[in-house]
Amino acid sequence: MGDPRKARKTYRTPSHPWQKARLDEETELAVGYGLKNKSEIWKMNSILTNFTNQSKKLVTLMTKQAEKEKLSLIKKLKSIGLLEQNQGFEDILNLTVKNIMERRLQTIVHRKGLAKTMKQARQFITHSEIMVGDKKIKSPSYIVNIDEEKKISFSSKSPFSNPDHPERVIKEKKPVKKKSEKKEDKPKEKEEAKPKEEKKDSKAEKPKEAKPKKESKSKEEKPKEEKKQESKPKEDKKWDLQTIM
Repeated sequence: MGDPRKARKTYRTPSHPWQKARLDEETELAVGYGLKNKSEIWKMNSILTNFTNQSKKLVTLMTKQAEKEKLSLIKKLKSIGLLEQNQGFEDILNLTVKNIMERRLQTIVHRKGLAKTMKQARQFITHSEIMVGDKKIKSPSYIVNIDEEKKISFSSKSPFSNPDHPERVIKEKKPVKKKSEKKEDKPKEKEEAKPKEEKKDSKAEKPKEAKPKKESKSKEEKPKEEKKQESKPKEDKKWDLQTIM
């Protein structure tokens, strides 16, 4: 039986921990519905499996008791809002996890405009700001009946009951410029930049003036070479005197 002081798990974990398709679906649900962790998805999935397993058993039975259970199951699902009035017993197997996620208190608070985001709706519920009829419910995963959906509101003592509260007012986003408008502005900038480039080219085309300094140096070097040639015969005379001595 187990220890009565310890609560049992109300959900089943997935059979295999690493399945890419399942993990991708769970991340989309967790982000879209503002969930704290994936165990909340598993709880909703376990509720769905209980309904589907019950419907599969009742399909095979043809007794009077089975027909009564079918009617009670359909009535329960219609009261929760999972089935519409036109749908019947065969439509139970077509239900998905998203159908149950839409009936959670957190999503309905956001859909009714009482909160700006899913996470804000979760915060209001956990801080006991939301009331369903005369009851304060702190569980964001509470499945709301169709009759209770009309009775969801803020508590009378809550400051958020005022619709002009800054946390409830939704600010309008500024219109974002399209990429096509930005691209049209760029060619104008390029056309304005062209005359500047032409000025640079005109400066580069000017002929460079010859520097006179280099020519003067070449002229000065020539007489020095002539003096060196004249000095050679003097050396020959010295050698002639030595031979004489």
